[in-house]
Amino acid sequence: MATGGDITAGQAGLWETHHHHDTISTRTFGFWLYMLSDAMIFAGLFAAYVVLDHGYNAAGGPMGAALVHPGSAYAQTLAVFTSVLAYGGVMVALKRGSRGGVLAGLLVAAALGAVFLGLEVHDFIALFQAGIVPQRSGYLSAFFALVMTHGIHMAFGLIWMLTMFFQVAAQGFTDKTVYRLLNLKVFWHFQAVIWVLVFTFVYMRGVL
Repeated sequence: MATGGDITAGQAGLWETHHHHDTISTRTFGFWLYMLSDAMIFAGLFAAYVVLDHGYNAAGGPMGAALVHPGSAYAQTLAVFTSVLAYGGVMVALKRGSRGGVLAGLLVAAALGAVFLGLEVHDFIALFQAGIVPQRSGYLSAFFALVMTHGIHMAFGLIWMLTMFFQVAAQGFTDKTVYRLLNLKVFWHFQAVIWVLVFTFVYMRGVL
């Protein structure tokens, strides 16, 4: 029987569960603050693109439809959305405590993200070979800055996924691996949202 300041085993277990949840929540909240700063960066890039999206900023260079490959952009969109869906499977497997499910989901999500980056790099190479480079005009500088910044974020996300694959495989579901998987979910979904904006305001608007 517990007396005074003593606690029972059940109370200790409850404290451990609460402490575990509180630690992960705090770290996840901190990552949300970082994501807000990242959103500010993209807001600035979108603002710069909108301001420079005029003929007098093109310096005689190509604009809009000349830079856009609708088929490739559509394929990239499918790759991003299916990658996010695959990462949703990671979260489901995590709730079930299935290490194999988490590992499989990470591999699929990373593979689809790599498809997205491969298509984007292919498009950039084609533009560079045609002499369409950032320093040619203010508009092209804004275009490449926006799209490439998103691409760099996607590449970082892939590195993060592969890192988490090896950490989960080696360590299982520790506090660190769980909150990193949760933060990666936020990061990856955010990249999908940014791509929707890029696809709408850069690619679709360019074609129209």
